[in-house]
Amino acid sequence: MKKQIKDALPVVSAPSLMVARGVSDESGLEQYIQNIQKFPILSAQQEYEYASLWQTKRDKLAAEKLVSSHLRLVVSVAYDFRNYGIPVSDLIASGNMGLMQALQKFDPERGFRFSTYAMFWIKAEIYETILSNWSIVKIGTSANQKRVFFNLSRAKKALGIMDNNLSEDQTKKVAEFLQVPENDVTRMATRVGARDLSLNTPVSDSDTRDALSNLEDKSEGIEDNVEKLEFRRRGYALLRKHLSELPERDREILRARKLQDPVATLEILAQKYEISRERVRQIEERAYKKLRDAILKESEG
Repeated sequence: MKKQIKDALPVVSAPSLMVARGVSDESGLEQYIQNIQKFPILSAQQEYEYASLWQTKRDKLAAEKLVSSHLRLVVSVAYDFRNYGIPVSDLIASGNMGLMQALQKFDPERGFRFSTYAMFWIKAEIYETILSNWSIVKIGTSANQKRVFFNLSRAKKALGIMDNNLSEDQTKKVAEFLQVPENDVTRMATRVGARDLSLNTPVSDSDTRDALSNLEDKSEGIEDNVEKLEFRRRGYALLRKHLSELPERDREILRARKLQDPVATLEILAQKYEISRERVRQIEERAYKKLRDAILKESEG
């Protein structure tokens, strides 16, 4: 996917935009922010027209106008994550890449504002940049773990927890606050608080061998890895297949409640489809059961 996005970048690569390239150095950050303030904010109708021109005719000028008007949104989101130890310019560069991905996938006929849709892609790219640079070891491998990573400090502050090492009771409270499993809180809290250590560091003053030479090779065999990859591929294929079989409204509600981040609230979906919150909940529950049963039936067949 990223290769496809990079291949598409030249269509909106006007020098004044610096789209998806971000800022080359910190000294140019202030000038960059000043430059993007000059681009006008588009109305909903203008967004729809430009997005339609890009989607149907690959109109480069329309794409540039749509993207340039949202560069300040990227900067705003990037500054929200400036305390994670990553240069703001790098976060902006990642966010701009997310903005480009949103451009490639946005469907104006669905009725959403481009900014609402783009926010997901911008944050997703910034999340990946932070997680991949926070530690040598990739620390966030699931949506729940990422949620803990980015919200642990906020949760501890809200719960009045000052300790760095969480007790079992504190871990339970944080898990309930963030609505994630306790083991994800324990795992991520440990990783966030840990420092990266060189494997070439001597084991002790009396033992000059490095840590790497004492590590046991516990890696899985090739057969196990292939089997896991095939199992995952099969799972994704079944999910896509049976998700497409659901009625459109059921499918969209299930996606909004189970497959997107952030999760859409019952209130938002109730307003969108002009039904009650309870009705949305019932549709979600029915669609999830139907999807689960269909996947289990085929996988066991």
